[in-house]
Amino acid sequence: MVYALQTLSDKPYMGSVTSGPNAADTIAMGEILFGGREAIEATPASLSLINVNSPLRFDDRMLAALHEYVKANQAVIVTPFLLMGAMSPVSIPATLVQQMAEALAGIALTQLIRPGAPVIFGSFLSNTDMQSGSPSFGTPESAIGLLCTGQIARRFGLPFRSGGGLNASQTADAQAAYEALMTLLPTFLAGTNYVMHSAGWLEGGLVSCYEKFIVDIELLRMLRHEFTPLEIDEESLAFGAHEEVGAGGHFLGAMHTLERFRECFYRPLLSSTENFDRWQRNGGRDATERAGEIWRKTIEEYEQPPIDAAVDEQLREYVTRRRAELGD
Repeated sequence: MVYALQTLSDKPYMGSVTSGPNAADTIAMGEILFGGREAIEATPASLSLINVNSPLRFDDRMLAALHEYVKANQAVIVTPFLLMGAMSPVSIPATLVQQMAEALAGIALTQLIRPGAPVIFGSFLSNTDMQSGSPSFGTPESAIGLLCTGQIARRFGLPFRSGGGLNASQTADAQAAYEALMTLLPTFLAGTNYVMHSAGWLEGGLVSCYEKFIVDIELLRMLRHEFTPLEIDEESLAFGAHEEVGAGGHFLGAMHTLERFRECFYRPLLSSTENFDRWQRNGGRDATERAGEIWRKTIEEYEQPPIDAAVDEQLREYVTRRRAELGD
């Protein structure tokens, strides 16, 4: 898993947290890739999720992984996993208090192990469906918890992880989209610093769906655009355009429009603005079908990031050796 993360993408990656030895392997492979222990201690190479076994307990395997990462100055996210009604009381205030106690206990431990080690206050807070017992995502309660926790994290001066395109739908349908937005919008409003599960979720995270991934990418692009501060200057106020068009005219042919029409508005990745007749003539494809075309094209165009051949060989040798030692 770690080898795939290091070689198939050039994005930041998470390390294994299923045991202390697995965390040590992640660190060793980071040393190979980034130039030694001093290099990764100066600039952390991995960011790993340490979940609290709520209520009020840390799993020994997670703690062992936390110890390894923190000793090596690798960043960790201490995250209570709270489904109200199962892992915490059914009231939001009680759950927020429990979340603070669990997260701060883990964060304090990281600083006892290595003062100054990078750590993130994590939150994964939603509720249980009290009729079926199933986890619920994209709920109003989840959004309220997210907004409250963002304020709590800022009160403590801690970077904050939460939110994402969370939903409980079984397929990439309207439910999947509106529940994802119910979580993604408060994710932005809460000032979240780091987001996991931002795209591709279905069925409460049990399934990863490529079509849903593209739907979520559209949502994320739109929200990023929406939350970009306005530029207020002479050009954007466009007084000259009003002088040119005058009362009762239109701006379609105005010079201000002609100079900017290619880039003045958000261009959708997925959405269709065709009228019904044209949409039908072009195949009548809904958003899920169009998303399928986009992800397939993206996969076809994928190029593996370059990596030094000697480093790649070292990583391969390490993986082969450790698999043999672990009996895999």
